[in-house]
Amino acid sequence: MIATKTIFAARDFDGAVREAAEELGRGGLVVFPTETVYGLGANALDAYAVAQIFKAKGRPQDNPLIVHIADYSQLDGVAAEVNDIARALMDAFWPGPLSIILKKSPQIPYEVSAGLETVAVRMPKNDIARAIIALAGVPVAAPSANTSGKPSPTLAMHAYEDLCGRVSLVIDGGPCEVGVESTVVDVTGEIPVVLRPGDITPEMIRAVTGRVKIHSSVTGELKEDEVCASPGMKYKHYSPRANVVVFTGDKKEVAKKINFRYHIDCTQGKKAVVMCLDDCEPFYQDCETVLLGRDAQDAEAALFRTLREIDERNFDAVYFHAQEQKMGLAVMNRIIRAAGHEIVSVMEEKV
Repeated sequence: MIATKTIFAARDFDGAVREAAEELGRGGLVVFPTETVYGLGANALDAYAVAQIFKAKGRPQDNPLIVHIADYSQLDGVAAEVNDIARALMDAFWPGPLSIILKKSPQIPYEVSAGLETVAVRMPKNDIARAIIALAGVPVAAPSANTSGKPSPTLAMHAYEDLCGRVSLVIDGGPCEVGVESTVVDVTGEIPVVLRPGDITPEMIRAVTGRVKIHSSVTGELKEDEVCASPGMKYKHYSPRANVVVFTGDKKEVAKKINFRYHIDCTQGKKAVVMCLDDCEPFYQDCETVLLGRDAQDAEAALFRTLREIDERNFDAVYFHAQEQKMGLAVMNRIIRAAGHEIVSVMEEKV
């Protein structure tokens, strides 16, 4: 067991940054805030340190990591080349929640890229994250700071609960602003391909590049012969202990189906909850509900925190009322992964 220390950046910004940078320099692991979720960071140039990330999380070895940089000067040690499409996206969205897949530099160990010749890189917007990376003087490989498969942490306390005794240092920077992991876009081909959706939408990318594709695994499953080129593509992720079922389709018909399933659970002594946007709450007057807000931005910020709350309240089942257009692609991707692709599609009944 490793003694885990927490430093509150709001009380001691300089001390938090200094201790985190020193720990990274020693080859240790540090939990730190970004604008998306909390990250579990190690020196991206140190293969042994990176291997400790996989050990601490229980993460599959074929699931690549994202490398975080503080400024453009660090790109030289991460990417072998930066093409015009990548430059345009960096100019538009960095610092921010966009990870760009490029041909990797030989300096980046294969432990980071899961054996691939590419690497995902981003420059976070969060001031604490960039200050730590800058002072450490090395790019930082960092997945979300949770044990593998669980909901990503948007509060430091959730990262601490998962990783206490596995990491030396947790930097508490308060709640994460965005709430879902960064968008991952592959620009190694002629047309950018979104491999994982996030706050930077395909439409925003298309406005910069003119063209964009969305990988089929975003709302489906990775095929057996396909390579896992980005985090979030292959495995069941973001899951609470409760069983998650996603319902899509006509709003009123979905509500009927969920109410029926919910009350069957009640008669069997199971504790169920309905997750939905605010406008669907009236459909569930006799059900326990957790609300995700009014729109995609609200839902992104609330999703992982709410899934953690569901664990804390010991629910057995989660019925997720999906509104694909209002919730956005990022939320739909995460909840489909959390459900392990258990989706019920409900059509409008014709009279």
